Amino acid sequence: MSETVIRSGDDTFSMINIFEVEPEKQKELAEVLSESAERFIRHRPGCISVNILSSIDGKRVAYFAQWRSKADIKATMSDPDVQIGRDKAASLAKPDPHAYTVFALFHPEN
Repeated sequence: MSETVIRSGDDTFSMINIFEVEPEKQKELAEVLSESAERFIRHRPGCISVNILSSIDGKRVAYFAQWRSKADIKATMSDPDVQIGRDKAASLAKPDPHAYTVFALFHPEN
């Protein structure tokens, strides 16, 4: 099983894009994002992980990708193949992308 690890203080960047989508288009949007991640994004230099989450209410899709640097994100977004997937996703839903760093992490005590 593969998993995404979130750490503080490791100088990585997260790209989080929340799409507001009509419930009947949620699955299609998640499939478009998944195909782009599988075919192009996960193979790009600096990509650590890509995670696509669908909201239970059907109104949002969250795209969470971890990168080694902001330059890696910028280079990836300028790739014409990635732009096709991005534009296709934007035709299905309103994107709201932002880059983040980890501020704090909390886990239950064992």
